[in-house]
Amino acid sequence: MKQESHGERADRNFVELLQGARVAVTGVQVLFAFLLTVPFSPGFTRIDRADQWLYYAALVSAALASIWYIAPTAQHRVLFRQGRKETLVRRSNRYGLAGALALAVSMTTATMFVIDHLFDAALAGVTAGVLALLALWTWFGQPALTRSDQSSDGAEPSSGGADDPRA
Repeated sequence: MKQESHGERADRNFVELLQGARVAVTGVQVLFAFLLTVPFSPGFTRIDRADQWLYYAALVSAALASIWYIAPTAQHRVLFRQGRKETLVRRSNRYGLAGALALAVSMTTATMFVIDHLFDAALAGVTAGVLALLALWTWFGQPALTRSDQSSDGAEPSSGGADDPRA
């Protein structure tokens, strides 16, 4: 198998980052669109101050997630053919992590907002806590542990390609 160059690896990494962002951005945009309509519902004016702050956190974090997930594509357009692909890949990875964190906050606070409205604050708090822990574990904690694991066979770390079973 031919060894890929730095440029080829940067191209592949960028394509993989964009593919992941495409999956996430659709969900973010649906959540954001839904949240934008909520204040125009008839009963919204009757929510208490705590729920207003929950709604605010959900809306702003959905907006931030949208910005961070869209940033790599926008920056690629600005930096096209400028020889900055490696910089763009590193930056896009950070934006993807920030977008995932903002999405976790938005999903958690939006769910807490709805459950508090339907049931009570205690159930809302417990549910939000479980959702937050699950998102943090599956999106950040577990991959961080996997990343820090040392290979028992002394093999080099995975290149992360689609055909690599360790990716």
